[in-house]
Amino acid sequence: MSDHVYKKVELIGSSTVSVTEAIETAIVRASKTMRNLEWFEVDQIRGHVKDGAVAHYQVVIKVGFRIEDTQ
Repeated sequence: MSDHVYKKVELIGSSTVSVTEAIETAIVRASKTMRNLEWFEVDQIRGHVKDGAVAHYQVVIKVGFRIEDTQ
């Protein structure tokens, strides 16, 4: 097993349905343009309240991806 180097980037996913869907939205979208996504961590959870109910979820996540070897 070789040693790996990772980079972390911050993403913000949103959803009108749930926190989980907001996370999945961010991961799915990022995976379209980024390779080697391997993990994520939740940094913040926010929401928008309208008429006394949750109208929108926003989740700030940090996604880790492995830097490819050049050899």
